[in-house]
Amino acid sequence: MADPRGFLKHTSKELPTRRPVPLRLKDWKEVYEDFSHDKLRDQASRCMDCGIPFCHNGCPLGNLIPEWNDLVYKDRWRDGIERLHATNNFPEFTGRLCPAPCEASCVLGINQDPVTIKQVEVELIDNAFDQGWVVPKMPDVQTGKKVAVVGSGPAGLAAAQQLTRAGHTVTVFERADRIGGLLRYGIPEFKMEKRHIDRRLEQMAAEGTQFRPGVNVGVDITVAQLRLNYDAVVLAGGATAWRDLPIPGRELDGIHQAMEFLPWANRFASGDLDVSVLDENGQPPITAKDKHVIIIGGGDTGADCLGTSHRQGAASIHQFEIMPRPPETRADSTPWPTYPLMFRVSSAHEEGGERVFSVNTEEFTGADGRVTGLRAHEVKMNAGKFEKVEGTDFELKADLVLLAMGFVGPEKEGLLSKLGVELTDRGNVSRDENFQSSVPGVFVAGDMGRGQSLIVWAIAEGRAAAAGVDRYLMGKTALPVVIKPTAAPQR
Repeated sequence: MADPRGFLKHTSKELPTRRPVPLRLKDWKEVYEDFSHDKLRDQASRCMDCGIPFCHNGCPLGNLIPEWNDLVYKDRWRDGIERLHATNNFPEFTGRLCPAPCEASCVLGINQDPVTIKQVEVELIDNAFDQGWVVPKMPDVQTGKKVAVVGSGPAGLAAAQQLTRAGHTVTVFERADRIGGLLRYGIPEFKMEKRHIDRRLEQMAAEGTQFRPGVNVGVDITVAQLRLNYDAVVLAGGATAWRDLPIPGRELDGIHQAMEFLPWANRFASGDLDVSVLDENGQPPITAKDKHVIIIGGGDTGADCLGTSHRQGAASIHQFEIMPRPPETRADSTPWPTYPLMFRVSSAHEEGGERVFSVNTEEFTGADGRVTGLRAHEVKMNAGKFEKVEGTDFELKADLVLLAMGFVGPEKEGLLSKLGVELTDRGNVSRDENFQSSVPGVFVAGDMGRGQSLIVWAIAEGRAAAAGVDRYLMGKTALPVVIKPTAAPQR
């Protein structure tokens, strides 16, 4: 235990200060200022090393949280990163992007602020990179087996690193022009600067993982070629089929999916855009600059669109959410140690815009083929269904509408249909207890099999699928498995 009285000495959770809003809106850098090691040590000391650490149950990766909290408190940072890397390939990603279900299940959180687990995690890995402790881990043997990983998001990268370290020859295919999946083009720079991806990819390349961006598997490489050239395949393409809003006026120009908008902004922020694609004002093809923006969807993706629109110079921004406004504190429907339903203010919300709850959009309006506004009304929940509240109709001006309503599963046409893998009743790729699909030698990890979920689940599934592949190729495996598929396979 770090400090038996730590949670009594330091009774509140402390996080890094966010940079002033006027300052951070001028750039695309991460919003948080530095956090001193002394403050972090105090926060780590609050961990009680519980007899039953519920934070383990809250973390799909099975992170050894009390252990590395204790090591940080004792200034044993190198030992701390070793314990963290034992369960998590990419703490620099989860430490920035995960909503921290571990903190929601922290025992201290029953009647105090929970331990600042996520911040300890990100400080551990950032310090490790700064100290030069993150080095390639070369495999002891080479098996001669070849594995193709299709998709380079967190699930694909985790599977690739585990399999490379097990001695297999691994090639990661990505249809986008750069490796990283949604980490690269879906997550804004102000939430995670892309240098964190690049330095991890350098480590993976040095270990032997091969990367092939700009390759659409199933088109540029046929399924027959894939199966002929590789002993096993891991499908990690994510749940990229977005949920649409098929209402009158949807065909108007100026209405875009979030994942049509965000990649352009990320490419612009990273300096990847050729000047030929910029407009006369030097802006990307889809931009919020000087526009009245309405974001439909109140989740993390909607907040990403919000923060991006602020930085592009939107004239006004409204964010719609069909659900009612959550309570200020943990809702009774989500008791400890479950992840709490409660009102949250992200850095993007802090920067401005108006959040509108319990509202449904019924029609887009326009002129000359472009959207100019929308019609909407308030709703209430009745017997599990949304009902219109009569007399609440309103219209709102809009030059740009962004749909951020989540995803309905993986894309079925193309690779999945050509492979002939079976799907679940929800449209995800079915898999058995070893994460193998209905096609022998073809495995699935992350959102493609689980459905839209958290980054921490993607990494955990990538690691578990890697163990399944290793067992399939070698008859046994020493790779760790913490989780099992959430649903029984449908064969």
